[in-house]
Amino acid sequence: MAGLVYLEANQPPKINWFPSYTKQDKIPYGTFIVHNLIKDQFHSQLVETDSPPFEFLDQPGIQGSYLFVNNEINFEKAEIEKLLNWTSEGNILFIAANYIEENLLDTLNLKMATEMKPVTEPVVSLVNENILAGKTYHMSRNVPIRYFSQIDTATQTVLGNVGIYKNSLRIQNPKINFLKAPFKKGTIILHSQPEMFTNFFLLEQSNATYTAALLSYINNGENLYWDNYYKSGKTIDVSPLRVLLQNRSFKWAYYFVLFGILIYIFFEGKRKQRSIPIIKPLENKTFLYTQTVAEMYLEQREYQALAQKQIALFLEYIRTKLRLTTEKIDNRFLQAVAERSGNSAKDTENLFKYFNMISSKPKPKKEDLITLHEKIDTFKNAEIIQN
Repeated sequence: MAGLVYLEANQPPKINWFPSYTKQDKIPYGTFIVHNLIKDQFHSQLVETDSPPFEFLDQPGIQGSYLFVNNEINFEKAEIEKLLNWTSEGNILFIAANYIEENLLDTLNLKMATEMKPVTEPVVSLVNENILAGKTYHMSRNVPIRYFSQIDTATQTVLGNVGIYKNSLRIQNPKINFLKAPFKKGTIILHSQPEMFTNFFLLEQSNATYTAALLSYINNGENLYWDNYYKSGKTIDVSPLRVLLQNRSFKWAYYFVLFGILIYIFFEGKRKQRSIPIIKPLENKTFLYTQTVAEMYLEQREYQALAQKQIALFLEYIRTKLRLTTEKIDNRFLQAVAERSGNSAKDTENLFKYFNMISSKPKPKKEDLITLHEKIDTFKNAEIIQN
């Protein structure tokens, strides 16, 4: 298993023959080299567009040559009309494709066909005596040989031919693959072999000379518009956010929302810590205990003991609330209790006399306990009312 994994990992990568025709692809059917060639020739006059022609041509001041290179070009009806209107104003439309929009072919009275042979390695040439006259260029790979089987000879000009390679660079049965058709004030140039613009063709021998000659027909000192939209290998944005990101206002609003969420998470995360468990405090059952003890005294008829408990609690009240010592109960003490509790001196004296009376009884009654409780409660309420 280890040996098989090693052999598989060290195999050379397979060549990708996908007809991409995109400028960034360096695969055989990419257009990385020709794009750099055009940049060197046109410099600042090269303008690239990722938009469909229907949208791109809505911009003002679009004048020059519009170049399309792909294995297949299919314009919408409204789009081809817009392209033809733009071309008729004195511009150049250059299309290199195996399969060209039928509406355009019908407009120009053209028909296309395919050479049906087992081996179809193309050999191409130009017919202009001033541009590579008599020279042929070979592509050493089987590709569909597409050509124009019908043209309007009265108005259209043949610029180049194609044939099948048969052990010789001489074209024995030439077919038209490159032509120029006037369209009102403008010109339409069609080439049926877009492979002549690919990396694979340009890297073979001196084939780059042929492609440079093709581009010379549109190098007229004006802008060249390179199409990135009609490409088989273009990256398609399938993200649901593409509508937002294509609009500048929506895009920045989306970024601000994301930034705000990050700021909120950062500061909110710093303020909030791990949740602290709630510990239930111990229940204070002193009242229940006191109530239980009191009921026991009542059941045993221990009225004297209950009376002493009430008096002791009242003295504790004087010590804690009125902040007076209860070691010595005399007239001075009674006067201080009266002043601090808000009771009159006479009421205070009567309350303590009742304490002495009930303490001296050997067997106080239940009614005496009730009266004691009422007197203490009345005495305490006088302090609350005063406050």
